[in-house]
Amino acid sequence: MAKTNAGRFFEDYAVGDVLNHAVPRTVGAGERALYHALYPARHALYSSDSFAQASGLEASPLDDMIAFHTVFGKTVPDVSLNAVANLGYAEGRWLQPVWPGDTLTAQSEVIGVKQNSNGKSGVVYVRTTGRNQHGDDVLSYVRWVMVRKGNLDAPAPETVVPELAQVVPAGTLAVPAGLTFENYDFDQAGEPHRWRDYQIGERIDHVDGVTVEEAEHMMATRLWQNTAKVHFDTSARADGTRLIYGGHVISMARALSFNGLANAQMVVGLNAGAHANPCLAGDTIRAWSEVLDKAETDAPGVGAIRLRLVATKGGAPFRLRGEDGKYVPDVLLDLDYWALMPL
Repeated sequence: MAKTNAGRFFEDYAVGDVLNHAVPRTVGAGERALYHALYPARHALYSSDSFAQASGLEASPLDDMIAFHTVFGKTVPDVSLNAVANLGYAEGRWLQPVWPGDTLTAQSEVIGVKQNSNGKSGVVYVRTTGRNQHGDDVLSYVRWVMVRKGNLDAPAPETVVPELAQVVPAGTLAVPAGLTFENYDFDQAGEPHRWRDYQIGERIDHVDGVTVEEAEHMMATRLWQNTAKVHFDTSARADGTRLIYGGHVISMARALSFNGLANAQMVVGLNAGAHANPCLAGDTIRAWSEVLDKAETDAPGVGAIRLRLVATKGGAPFRLRGEDGKYVPDVLLDLDYWALMPL
């Protein structure tokens, strides 16, 4: 009997499958330090206990994307070990903060399958939930991934494509218990711009850029225990390159957005996301944002702002799609999310 795991192929998934992912992971200050070493992350709520306490929290939680990457990494051996590409996200909600010392686990349910016309691969849709050691849900999202077939003669399954909400309703966003921005220190946060200073339709060039190196990408994928072959094994792609993990691009772009959105403190909703083009070592990531919507919350002084975050590989800002409706080649990421910001 084989003892090793070759990973699931497209024909191995069926709608309704529940995947309990290994391995539980306790996260702490080490993850925060490594995250801030990999990305120029500077949002004050995730950097300072005293800032977080002045905002009504017991201490500084771990960065929202640390929770995302950790949960995502748990799913890779069961969902995307044999992936061609991770395609998109929807219905993402950060349900409560992750604190240093929390232990995270993950579970996914297959909610859709669709074989591609070439018969060599297919798209698998899963809804993933991350939980802490108390069994409380801390994160939930849907993603879809293109997976190779292991047996090209395996029959195509019945196509099931789930209906997904285009936007997480603002009224369902989970604001952490006790959070208040009534005594918000804008000097300490780094910028004076508050929720009321942003207008729907406004676009922001985040100016800065970071060139992605092979070494940091490999460190990031190992940190998040992401074992997808296309990120590690140069023989897994026809061109002999290692694909930069899409989450690495997300975190880099989110960190770059600090310049212009320093007060968009906490990501609490993921409406949609697409990895538009591959990112490779040597690419220089830049970012721009567009304000899509705004909403008030019940928390004192806390507003929600909906943002489109676009990462490019050195392209001019504010270019997204060509006349054919397709993403222009320089666009790496198109992410639609909700963040919390002082009113």
